[in-house]
Amino acid sequence: MISLRNVLLLGLTTFSLSAFSADQKPAAPKKQDRPQPPTRPFDAPGAPKFTRLDGKPGVNPPVDADGDFLVGPEYAAVPEAKFVEGVPHGKVQQFSIDSKDCKLFNPGIARNVFGTVDPKNPKTLIVETHPIDYKRTVTVYVPAQYQAGTAAPFIVTHDGPGMGKPDMNLAHILDNLIVQKRVPAMIAIMIASGGGDAQGHERGREYDTMSGLYAEFIENEVLPLVEKNYGVKLTKDPEGRATMGTSSGGSAALIMAWYHPELYHRVLTLSGTFVNQQWPFNPETPDGAWGFHNKLIPESPVKPLRIWMAVGDRDNYNPNVMRDGMHDWVEANNRMATVLKAKGYHYQYLYCLNSGHGVGNARSQITPHALEWLWKGYPVGK
Repeated sequence: MISLRNVLLLGLTTFSLSAFSADQKPAAPKKQDRPQPPTRPFDAPGAPKFTRLDGKPGVNPPVDADGDFLVGPEYAAVPEAKFVEGVPHGKVQQFSIDSKDCKLFNPGIARNVFGTVDPKNPKTLIVETHPIDYKRTVTVYVPAQYQAGTAAPFIVTHDGPGMGKPDMNLAHILDNLIVQKRVPAMIAIMIASGGGDAQGHERGREYDTMSGLYAEFIENEVLPLVEKNYGVKLTKDPEGRATMGTSSGGSAALIMAWYHPELYHRVLTLSGTFVNQQWPFNPETPDGAWGFHNKLIPESPVKPLRIWMAVGDRDNYNPNVMRDGMHDWVEANNRMATVLKAKGYHYQYLYCLNSGHGVGNARSQITPHALEWLWKGYPVGK
């Protein structure tokens, strides 16, 4: 039976379509922007006690200091973030990996629709997926100072650029920091995800799963190809290995080092997704990456990790249908800093005023600083 409401809606639709001539098409519905997350004050209850800098653009904390710092609200690109003539420039090259040639993550997955909250478990979603094939691009920066045959330190970054579109920002920063002897002559390996985002997509499976699987994929299937394709040798020393990412790439960076500290000791995160985004549900880690500050770090022996973090005061807040109290990126990063301090970790945490998810307006100021802090203690000439 058709209700009166449906009859009226049908009539309105017919009228709307008849208003267009034969050669006209109705305008596509405008995609609604996600509401801007609220600004969370740096001195809110439960937040770390931040050391406030002078607020001038371009000012970062001391590079040898641990702890919690307030930066912004204005930012400026530091000289190390820019291309500099006359500096030895590393070589940036790319190759691709087909999922059909992978042992892990073959095939990939993609979701059909976002999904609904599981009525039996509010900590997870019911998501339908389908298998996909995909290709991921791996972008490799080899510094001009690299000496063939030597085992080089390196950094793995997540959400690397696509084929033919190498992002040179990191390459320029490393060119400048290496020649200034502020970081070692490291190789950078920028790995694209398998696609999509969050629950039910390949990127979510790779980045948000609380296990060592993605680190094992990189170790066994990506790094050997980097060495083979470009004639380099990568160090096996975990002190000479770093991992870096933004958003879920940030949680993936910590996940790699947490589950494989024999492989990685240095972690850099921007707007780390330390929230409950793991899918499918795992009873061993029921809170996803929220469990890092909720349980894993507080209840585990200290691991030999050095961790740098940044978050924006307008970072993500409840970005989907889940209302489990574990989807506030600011609270998650604040809690991370608190438990890292309590356990005695070497960490530095920047709270970026007037900044959103990914702290994009602050990156050209803080990234060179973050990399220099991250590599403290590692011999620059090694």
